[in-house]
Amino acid sequence: MTVAYVGVGSNIEPERNVREALRRLARRVRVTGVSTFYRTVPLGAPGTPAFVNGVWCIETALDAFGLRRDVLRGIEEELGRRRTGDRNAPRPIDLDVLLYGELVVEEGGLRLPDPGIRTRAFVGYPLLELAPELVLPGDGRRLAEVVGGMTREGMEPLGVLTEELRREVEHGS
Repeated sequence: MTVAYVGVGSNIEPERNVREALRRLARRVRVTGVSTFYRTVPLGAPGTPAFVNGVWCIETALDAFGLRRDVLRGIEEELGRRRTGDRNAPRPIDLDVLLYGELVVEEGGLRLPDPGIRTRAFVGYPLLELAPELVLPGDGRRLAEVVGGMTREGMEPLGVLTEELRREVEHGS
């Protein structure tokens, strides 16, 4: 089993879609951790609805490509996600492999570690919460060092949603 981290985002019925994505993911892999979830301002798309973002820690026997293709993209499609050329378009759910064990890869559209870890606070801080001692594969820097320079401005913690998601995991989705 490999430990992996999945970035989660939604700005179309976000609380419903995040909950449902977690339930569906838990049927396919073992979910072992839920970060704090945040309401965040959308990047590059002013005027679109705010996002709900967080990170899940999982254990899986699937390889990174299978996890992304067969599980995460499948859940996105089941929840109505249709990918377009607009990377900032509103979406019911967005699930991304952020880290997959110690794997470093840039192939077939998969980049690990996900570059958003180094540039997006709504990815970095939730990941740091789940893996405070993490050293970024292929980088050598501690995640705490990378995230330490980021601001949490525009990140509103969603305590009730976070607790509901954690209970889902604890009680088996």
